[in-house]
Amino acid sequence: MSVRFLQSFVPPRQKSAANSGVIPALRGLTWLQWAQFLTGWIAWTYDALDFFSVALTVPLLAKQFDRPVTSITTAITFTLLFRSVGAIFFGVLSDRFGRKWPLVGNLLFCSSLSLGTSFVNTYSQFLAVRSLFGIAMGGVWGLASSSALESLPVELRGLGSGIVQQGYALGYLIAAVINLKLVPNTSHSWRALFWTASSVAFTIAVVRACLPESAVFLRAKAAEREKGLNLNTTEKTKVFVRETKEMLRAHWKRCIYAVLLMADLYPTYLETSKGFTAHDATIATIIGNCGAITGGALAGYSSQYVGRRLTIVICVLLVGSFIPLWILPNSFSGLAAGAFCIQFGVQGAWGVIPIQLAEMSPPAFRATFPGVAYQLGNMISSASAQIEATGGRNLRTTLIVDGQPTNVPDYATVQGIFIGVVAAFVIVVTILGPENHSSHFEEHKTAFEEGGGRDDAVMGEVEDEGRKATSIQEVVGKKSDA
Repeated sequence: MSVRFLQSFVPPRQKSAANSGVIPALRGLTWLQWAQFLTGWIAWTYDALDFFSVALTVPLLAKQFDRPVTSITTAITFTLLFRSVGAIFFGVLSDRFGRKWPLVGNLLFCSSLSLGTSFVNTYSQFLAVRSLFGIAMGGVWGLASSSALESLPVELRGLGSGIVQQGYALGYLIAAVINLKLVPNTSHSWRALFWTASSVAFTIAVVRACLPESAVFLRAKAAEREKGLNLNTTEKTKVFVRETKEMLRAHWKRCIYAVLLMADLYPTYLETSKGFTAHDATIATIIGNCGAITGGALAGYSSQYVGRRLTIVICVLLVGSFIPLWILPNSFSGLAAGAFCIQFGVQGAWGVIPIQLAEMSPPAFRATFPGVAYQLGNMISSASAQIEATGGRNLRTTLIVDGQPTNVPDYATVQGIFIGVVAAFVIVVTILGPENHSSHFEEHKTAFEEGGGRDDAVMGEVEDEGRKATSIQEVVGKKSDA
């Protein structure tokens, strides 16, 4: 029974051509596929670079604006809360008009707000700009992941998912390095972080503007011309709204599940509970993010063979086994090793999320559905910092500081309990959820085409020897053969 249960998670082996597989697929990528994938990945990396620039400079910002630390963390909470608004707005634009220009506009909006953050002089200005940045930030993940993954062949989407998602860890790592090396050595202090972030976003926007539209939307326009359809923008928008309603009627349960899957203070914990300096805490954070990048890439690759859900479950079980190493040691080397191991597991599970959400999404809504689910889940889990802080106020421990016993929050116990509870929740939700492994979503109609809201609506359907050709390339190929 248990063997059969585990086998239900593993995708069936499919007959494949002799030149299929990860290595041949990598060799077969065109420069355009590489460029579209890398722009999506770097866009998400930028997102994390800017977001964690605030988290890493909370003491400096509190001093700058003469406010308590809690006021600065309020700005982080506002950013998280407004991300869902951006996911809806930019996701709808992307599924309606294409991947290119909505992402370009989103990145330019981000760039302007990163630059604006660097020039604020009052707390009110800071809070307003960071709230607006939440809207901009919320749009990036859905647009970046959909642009990156739909440009890849099916064989590479697991690996690509892991790499794209770990752009978040890479952005955190870059922000930590800048905060460690540049911020203390420049008169501009924390503002240098946001100048860097703004320049990255602007550069990626320019690069994406120079690249063509996604092949999926180019094929949709080609199909329109082939059929002689001349719908104007208003008519296409009406079709889009109608197909969106059809999708929501058919998939509202799946929407709720996706949000639950996504609902799930490390430097503060090291400095407060373990007596580390800010420098050592930053180094441990960098080491942890190296583990995150490694785990995400390996788990994403593995999910292509053992399945998305089983990979997530295995990674979460690894997290549970590493909890003691995360909280028990008091030495720098022990805690750094714990950070690497537990981030390997955590981000290994997260590395599968982009492709898992993309494959379970209604195919025509691959920017809106995953993006909104991701950001709503993060909005629900945004209370985690407050939960940990409250737990720290109630669970205390004694730490020797300068030879004197000092009563401090016991973040080690709090985080151990919290991680265990979240791990159990994620395992249950993952096991109960759907999986649509190796879905050819790139062959589906777009959301502005009639019937795009249906799961079975594919481009260029024709009958040929008793079976359907489900992509425009197949249709064209058969015509040329004739």
